[in-house]
Amino acid sequence: MDSGIYEANALIVDNSATSRSVMAAQLRDLGVKEVRQSIHPRDARALLEHKSFDIVICAYQAVPGEMSGQDLLDELRREHVLPFSTVFVMITSEATYARVTEAAEAALDAYLVRPYTTAALAERLAQARYRKKILRDIFEAIEKGEHAAAADMCMERFEARTQFWLYAARIGAELLLRQGRHEEARKLYDAIIAARTVPWARLGVARAELAGGNTHAARRTLENLIGELPDYADSYDVMGHVLLEQGEIENALGNYRRAASLTPGCLARLQRCGTLAYYAGERGEALRLLDRAMSLGIKSKMFDLMSLVLIGIMRYDTKDQRGLRLAHEAMVNELDQTSPKSRRLERFEMVFRALRSLADRKTGEALEVTRWLTVEAQQGDFDLEAAGLLLALWMRISSPDLTQEEVETVVTGLGLRFCTSKSSTEVLVTMCEKNEAAKDELRACHTRIFGVAETAMKHSMRGTARIGVELLIQQGEATRNAKLIDMAGLVLKRQAEKIENADDLAGRIASLQERFVQPLGVNPTAKPQRREAGGLALRGL
Repeated sequence: MDSGIYEANALIVDNSATSRSVMAAQLRDLGVKEVRQSIHPRDARALLEHKSFDIVICAYQAVPGEMSGQDLLDELRREHVLPFSTVFVMITSEATYARVTEAAEAALDAYLVRPYTTAALAERLAQARYRKKILRDIFEAIEKGEHAAAADMCMERFEARTQFWLYAARIGAELLLRQGRHEEARKLYDAIIAARTVPWARLGVARAELAGGNTHAARRTLENLIGELPDYADSYDVMGHVLLEQGEIENALGNYRRAASLTPGCLARLQRCGTLAYYAGERGEALRLLDRAMSLGIKSKMFDLMSLVLIGIMRYDTKDQRGLRLAHEAMVNELDQTSPKSRRLERFEMVFRALRSLADRKTGEALEVTRWLTVEAQQGDFDLEAAGLLLALWMRISSPDLTQEEVETVVTGLGLRFCTSKSSTEVLVTMCEKNEAAKDELRACHTRIFGVAETAMKHSMRGTARIGVELLIQQGEATRNAKLIDMAGLVLKRQAEKIENADDLAGRIASLQERFVQPLGVNPTAKPQRREAGGLALRGL
């Protein structure tokens, strides 16, 4: 064992007090300085969100309906909560050995089968800590935020097939995806598969295809993977994302349901499934899932407060004023604890205020708040998520002070800006409830936006690319539509040599992108990445 073990801290996760006591004694015998214990994986998740540990030893402990140790590891990795430098050891029984060894291909540092000796634990820890030592330069670069350099170091190790090349390749591929280097990530995943067929690498290929905009190829890859490994939950997450991008909300929901059923204690999957159930019109299911997510982890960094807003809307619709008030109080409490103040959460709180005014029959107050939010919709950081909530408010207000023309103007403005894809359009449509005129207008906005895009592409193919780019810029300025703005940049990049004063056009496009193509806050603990032009604002995807 390396001498650093004497300064190490460890977390033990096991529902057996006896097992925890034995493992704590073993770690202290090995020289570990600090040992903390947790009974349930969900409690361990809360600890790990706020404190880093050098070693985590977790029992698999698959209890029906509860989060397992494997679920904990998957969620921590997926949400980028667990540092790469942490050694994660899974303790399992013979009955779950096969499942854990499959998982070991993905993100596990070591596993032990009960019963095991202190010597066996020491050997696994020593091996894992040695690997972390060899790859320390990569981990240090990641901690400094130097992801490009870390990815390059991983690529060098992989190409040279030096020590721990496969482990480094996984890290490198993840980093490439985060940087938007989709094609390089896919090549790396393909090379890993050629060297050694592993499920996570095949899933990585699908993720790279999806990130690169090739949803059809991603779907084929995932269909093959799911056919061979029907219990691999991560593949259903990505398939759900693919189906959302293709506008198949019902099919996407089916995949998210499957992922959530395979890992019932996974907070992110419960919220994802519940949110999509809401958009699909399955309000009873949505309320049940989001209520469960709130009870499991409202204090968790992984809990997205959009879930709380959707709960509030459903409480209002069912005339549950007490439930609406409690949800509002929870939102106010979260907002009070946020520093600096989050504009997103402030808008959420305003939605609650409008709903409570409506519930109290104070329509004038609700209309005032809703009109104020409509003014806010002109801001650059107003996104698809906020647009959907604003529509939800307008659809619930009935007042003699409200004209049909005012509502139509709001719907058209939001549609032209946020109908960037079939999926985003259908999300907005679902927020219109039973207002068929509003639904038809949103779909007309979608058709109009894609008509502009098609016209611009025709100009590009006919040799009049400058006209196409100027059309996209002009319409992007008028509608603030991210798809048109990003498309202007893509066409200009491809045809720059043929376009006079391309630099001037590039400057106008960059200004629009900075103002209206906003970061997608998938994970509050991760650095935001710029939203793809057609991306759906479902956090956690």
